[in-house]
Amino acid sequence: MAEPVLAVEGVCKSFGMVRASDNVTLDLRPGEIHALIGPNGAGKSTLIEQICGGLEPDAGRITFLGRDVTGLGTVQRARMGLARTFQISALAMEDTVIENVLLGAVGAAGGAFRFLRSALRDRAFRARAEAALEQVGLAEERWMRAGDLSHGQRRALEVAVALTLSPRAFLMDEPMAGLGASGSQRMTGLLRELKAQAPILLIEHDMDAVFSLADRVSVLVQGRVIFTGSVAEIRAHPEVRRAYLGEDA
Repeated sequence: MAEPVLAVEGVCKSFGMVRASDNVTLDLRPGEIHALIGPNGAGKSTLIEQICGGLEPDAGRITFLGRDVTGLGTVQRARMGLARTFQISALAMEDTVIENVLLGAVGAAGGAFRFLRSALRDRAFRARAEAALEQVGLAEERWMRAGDLSHGQRRALEVAVALTLSPRAFLMDEPMAGLGASGSQRMTGLLRELKAQAPILLIEHDMDAVFSLADRVSVLVQGRVIFTGSVAEIRAHPEVRRAYLGEDA
């Protein structure tokens, strides 16, 4: 079995008396989509922040590409190729589509945002941005304001920004949120293509999308991973059905 790209080992995080992460262990393997599901308040957001570097665990460790990154910050992990999309859009709505993507390319290269105009004239940065927009289907919208895009197009733009990191793994936080049926279908197709480029840790409430996409699923309840398995195993597991899916799953 291939070594995991990302591994979370025995991670714990408490806020006062609340144990938000309770000895969480999971991994992300090459070429897979590993979905993390759980009810609201299960601790998904806290775990995401620890994986990305926004929060330091009280105990346990996180490794990425074989390196212990537990003490590294968000920017350092991003520059290693841990690419994240957000539940709530983090786009610069007044900037154009290509400017948003170039912000990611400049940041990944260690540059400052004040050099954005220069980056627009830089062939290497432009090529990276154009390739990302082509991949997500937004090449023709490159000069539109991000604020003028549809909700689904903004979601695709967030993926394009992540692509400028030359990602070794994606962490996608509810990419289907707010999308209608057709938007979800397009995003599902995009994620299916992306997992060949880099594995995806997918946090998602849309169970149709999860069951369609995931190679493995981990269920988080009250800060604990209660089960990890295939979609078929998740559907059949009695504790998972009671805790999250419901008896009619």
